[in-house]
Amino acid sequence: MRPKGGVKIEWSSKFAYALGLIATDGNLSSDGRHIVFTSKDEDLILIFKKSLGIEKLHVGRKSGGVSKEKKYFVVQIGDVAFYKFLDKIGIGPKKSKVIQKVDIPDDLFFHFLRGCIDGDGSIVEYNHPQSKIPQLKTRLYSASEVFLSWIKQETENAGVLSKIFTDKRGLSALVFYKTESEKLFDKIYKDAEGFFLERKYRLAFKYMNF
Repeated sequence: MRPKGGVKIEWSSKFAYALGLIATDGNLSSDGRHIVFTSKDEDLILIFKKSLGIEKLHVGRKSGGVSKEKKYFVVQIGDVAFYKFLDKIGIGPKKSKVIQKVDIPDDLFFHFLRGCIDGDGSIVEYNHPQSKIPQLKTRLYSASEVFLSWIKQETENAGVLSKIFTDKRGLSALVFYKTESEKLFDKIYKDAEGFFLERKYRLAFKYMNF
């Protein structure tokens, strides 16, 4: 039996997607028990809860930074077994700068990556400032360049190329340009079964080939 308000640990596409969200926008408390997921997007919070089968858990609100406005949605899971599982596969406490490889089954990697991009990534369309030719970029941000290097290697193994850029603050971005983004979309949205952030999916849909 799962603990009350807890998570059933069983590999599936939606479970891998949820782990991608936790790896980017989640946090493991220092108490060894609680996992917190925070987002400005209420839809993403609801998808996260559904992907882990914890729909009944309360969704709270909190402020961020110096602002007192409670513009963030937050859900907290109290589950020692799930906490230990996450730590074991590479998603530990204080992970932002130290996360490296996450132990995801090969056939579920792109579901995990979809969660990462929904959590801390972007899909952007724009016109080139000189040629005015439509451009497309998909980015995944992280304070851990090692984590992005692992994802870069995994995607390159599947034929999808990208580049990593790191700014002076130590924030890195994994960038997929237009053709590679199109390849990426075909992989991350295949068999997604509705577990994705709708606004990003709508933009990506125009470039899919399946």
